[in-house]
Amino acid sequence: MGGVDPEASLTTVEMRRVIVNESLRLLKINNVRLDGNYARIEGKLGEYAVHLGSGQVYKQASGALHIIPVHSQHRGRLFLPFLDEDPRTAEILSKVVLLAEDTKIKDPSILSQLRG
Repeated sequence: MGGVDPEASLTTVEMRRVIVNESLRLLKINNVRLDGNYARIEGKLGEYAVHLGSGQVYKQASGALHIIPVHSQHRGRLFLPFLDEDPRTAEILSKVVLLAEDTKIKDPSILSQLRG
């Protein structure tokens, strides 16, 4: 489970774990636990895991989900002040928050994967 991102060293994964953990605390999101290299999410539509190194997303009993980030030229950039300039960290955090509140997802391609 989880592809290896050659640019995600152990230090990078540890830093992302701290950023995700603190962000979840600040956002008062309580249905996510950090387990090794994964953020494990108890959503309303399923259970998910986001790999903190690669950013790959998995749904329990379904396998990999394809959640493609919208690049900054299409939407406003997600800025994590004082945290990290790595766009992969922002992508991982956004996927964790998105799946933690899976009942608010409107994107039909993501919903079809979650319900399929």
